[in-house]
Amino acid sequence: MAVSLRQLSFTELSRLIFKWQAPERASLLSFLVAMEIGLHWLWCAVVWWQRDSVGVFVNMPLLYMSWLVVSILGLFFLWLSRHFVTLKNDKERLDFWQIVLIVIYSTYIGIEILIIGHSSLVSGVSLVGGTMLGMMLVKRIYIWRAFLLQVLLIVIVNIVPYMGVDLPSLREIHLTNDPVFHTHSYQTYNEAVTIENAIAAAIFHTGTVPLNDGHELHRNSALFWRSTHMYLALPKAIFIIYIFRTLLLILDASKREILNYARQDELTGLDNRRHGLGQMQQTLMTLNDHQDYSVILFDLDWFKSINDNYGHEVGDKVLKEVANILAGAFTENQIISRYGGEEFLIVLPETGHYTAMTIAEQLRADIAKHAIYINPIHSFEATASFGLYTLTYSERLRIIDEYIKSMYQEQYQDDATRSGMKMYKQARETHSVMALYKALDEATQAQVGSDMCQRLISIADKALYKAKDRGRNQVVSANEMLVEGKIDAPNGYQR
Repeated sequence: MAVSLRQLSFTELSRLIFKWQAPERASLLSFLVAMEIGLHWLWCAVVWWQRDSVGVFVNMPLLYMSWLVVSILGLFFLWLSRHFVTLKNDKERLDFWQIVLIVIYSTYIGIEILIIGHSSLVSGVSLVGGTMLGMMLVKRIYIWRAFLLQVLLIVIVNIVPYMGVDLPSLREIHLTNDPVFHTHSYQTYNEAVTIENAIAAAIFHTGTVPLNDGHELHRNSALFWRSTHMYLALPKAIFIIYIFRTLLLILDASKREILNYARQDELTGLDNRRHGLGQMQQTLMTLNDHQDYSVILFDLDWFKSINDNYGHEVGDKVLKEVANILAGAFTENQIISRYGGEEFLIVLPETGHYTAMTIAEQLRADIAKHAIYINPIHSFEATASFGLYTLTYSERLRIIDEYIKSMYQEQYQDDATRSGMKMYKQARETHSVMALYKALDEATQAQVGSDMCQRLISIADKALYKAKDRGRNQVVSANEMLVEGKIDAPNGYQR
């Protein structure tokens, strides 16, 4: 598919740059080059049209020759933009024409910089901006070599004139109608302006230039060439900045998408297991002293039968609707994740046992009364079994205390261990979990948090098994089972 101006909109360009194959990208670059050359052709046309007023500032014979070359190159790059899309299955020819595109364009830009008087604005935009744009669209190794070629050309263009070589230039240095000053030679833009100013000041006895006669011509010449340099550079600079703004917006969107993919379950939109456990560990490590911490693990009853009887599409629908119930029931401070299959994990920081039981019972009732429609007429209800465990502050303090104590007993009594042990004993006297955490290094803190997460989930899972054993569709407290000594689940129970 050939490139068109319509495809340079924000949305279309976003897709083109990142989803097109190499031939389409090369086609886009060739089309953009043709557009830039089109602007140069238009400048030649305007100068020719206004030759009576601006022709005195321009080497007109060289302009006509340049206009012809620009016309030929513009047509060539337009043809090339369509030719690239025919090379999808011919890698060797594609590489060849990419090299042709880059070499011709780089040479063209070098000559352009030469004949307009080596404006730093034009050469800077062409060298840096064009290189960055090219690296987005064609092989970077080719663009890198072209960049080095342009650097070499710019160095040559700057040095050769000072070695006595007269290079062509479109710029005519004029101050008066005197033939003595009707000359043209290669100079950089700043050098040409400096020479004009010096000649103008030398002509007048006062050392100043009056606002008439020669000075008016000098001022018009400077204005014309400054306008030319801005015309050649600024549209290209604006377009390149627009492209990179688009690129950054795409990267931001991609980053958000990657982060969402990394932390979200694709089917339900809830946090996935990994992210849920990470959030759980973080809240455990930052939980204030004297706060309880509750965990709810629930599992949909007879979910395998739902898939077998109604199909996996209906099973997916059940999971999505249960996820919607969860999303509407909890706040951002509470962690909800799909733990695996038909199992869900709910973490309630700073929540006591009674409150957590009330929340779990209400959630069980909401799921049980929710109708799942197979079609507009037929529906069924799904139920869930819940296991709940509340880690009290005193139990949390005891677990961390035992973990740290066993850790130091296993280590050699070197200076670092003795220093850590001293910090541990001082923290233990405060009866503060936060103080105990601070006595650990970062890696040990993470390990303590991970081990504690697994411990909580394991205990809640045993309560969940007990809920299944008691007939499903109910909430079982692991805290109560621990008191009764009946926490162990039966082996081989069907989930």
